[in-house]
Amino acid sequence: MRLILAIFLPWLQFFTIGRPFAGIICLILQCTLIGWIPAAMWSVYALSQYKTDQKIRNALGGR
Repeated sequence: MRLILAIFLPWLQFFTIGRPFAGIICLILQCTLIGWIPAAMWSVYALSQYKTDQKIRNALGGR
């Protein structure tokens, strides 16, 4: 579900993972038609990093 959100509404996906400043920057980038593709790629990358951070946090016992 978050991957679809990252592709179609990249700025909103940043807010769901707790990065509102990046979400605002992404929204400004997405306002241009050319900026949509970089915004979507940035959002998918940030989502993959978020999932990796969650796995590491769970492996360390939730510290």
